Amino acid sequence: MEKVHLVSLGCPKNLVDSGLLLGALKNAGFEPTLDPREAQVLVVNTCAFVEEAKKESIEAVLEAAELKKGRAGRQLVVAGCLAQRYGAELLEALPEVDVFVGTGNFVDLPGLLRKARLQGVRPVPYPGAAHLLPAAEAPALPVTPSFSAYLKVSEGCNHRCAFCIIPKIRGRHESRPIDDVVAEARRLAAGGARELNLIAQDLTAYGRDLQPPTSLAKLLERLAAIEGVRWIRLLYCYPNFVSDELLRAVADLPQVVKYLDMPLQHAADEVLRAMRRERAGAALRRLLDRVREKVPGVVLRTSFVVGFPGETERAFAQLRRFVEEQQFDRVGVFTYSREENTAAYNLPDQVPEALKRARRARLLEAQAAISARKNAALVGTEVEVLVERPAAQAGRSGQGRLAGQAPEIDGAVFVRGTAAAGEFVRARVDKARTYDLEGHIVGACL
Repeated sequence: MEKVHLVSLGCPKNLVDSGLLLGALKNAGFEPTLDPREAQVLVVNTCAFVEEAKKESIEAVLEAAELKKGRAGRQLVVAGCLAQRYGAELLEALPEVDVFVGTGNFVDLPGLLRKARLQGVRPVPYPGAAHLLPAAEAPALPVTPSFSAYLKVSEGCNHRCAFCIIPKIRGRHESRPIDDVVAEARRLAAGGARELNLIAQDLTAYGRDLQPPTSLAKLLERLAAIEGVRWIRLLYCYPNFVSDELLRAVADLPQVVKYLDMPLQHAADEVLRAMRRERAGAALRRLLDRVREKVPGVVLRTSFVVGFPGETERAFAQLRRFVEEQQFDRVGVFTYSREENTAAYNLPDQVPEALKRARRARLLEAQAAISARKNAALVGTEVEVLVERPAAQAGRSGQGRLAGQAPEIDGAVFVRGTAAAGEFVRARVDKARTYDLEGHIVGACL
């Protein structure tokens, strides 16, 4: 039995693809291994969203290529967004790579590996946009701890944001049938999942394209009825389809955490127009007011792009004031990445890289002060924590998360006391850091 080692880069959506890819390989007789040195097949599932991600992907491929030299007959695979976007170019640039599989054909990898070995060909994905919609019965391998799972509900995106290459890689939005999503959620819950993190390129568009049409709110109602699931989290909510129906579901369903990840990208009208975003700054303020009114106590996470072409110091100042005014709970800040084949690539008034980085630092500085104040307000209170690492594995303290902290992207809670991974506990907050909290366990959650 040949062994395969996979490195997964990029977002959780790519991580779900990695689980499907490993499942297809295992079904075909390959054995996954965590040790790349003992693998006959090395796979790098890549990201190509922005320049920094592309560089990280290429570095990982080159590291795998060096490892490949250590054993005759090893095969190297480049999978995912980088292969889908640049397959033909990479065929020449990376002669060490045996197979390229994209975002729409990665489950074909077992046959392509054998074809490459027997016939000496180096397959590349069909050019253009492509995606593979997951299915509940797909033989995916777990890629997260059993107690917390990502549940991909749709693929692709119909928006045409000027800075974004994703629709040209993944294609148009396509929702999974609601019964199929629920079936996978039931399987995950039966396997021990207490937390489901719903993901998609455009989560709030879920169900609009199905016949008959449905909605994310109706999906949440179905998922909330699954026994054993305690937290359901919404990630990547495009603001246009944040409806009152959805907000009622978030507010009323106990299993849906009061957390909304809603990338807004900017606040200055002229930048939003240039980005081809559908809302102006005033409309975003009204939306945020409505969200807070409908879901009291909601934790809001958003992300912004600084240094977009034409962003003036005045426009950036508007964005910074917006962040200070809105007091978001979590904020991610990206510098604009100039990506070929996007509408923004040839825009005039490109912002220098040094200025982009400086603006990012200034915006993060403003948010750090907000985060520190919000965390300080929790000192002395009792909070519910999902334990991710027990104390024995994490040193003096165990590590976990609040309902308002998404896995991998938000802060953590470091707790003293005994609890198993996947257990929900009550903890008293003793100390606040800028993004993290410290405390001790006072009991189990019922």
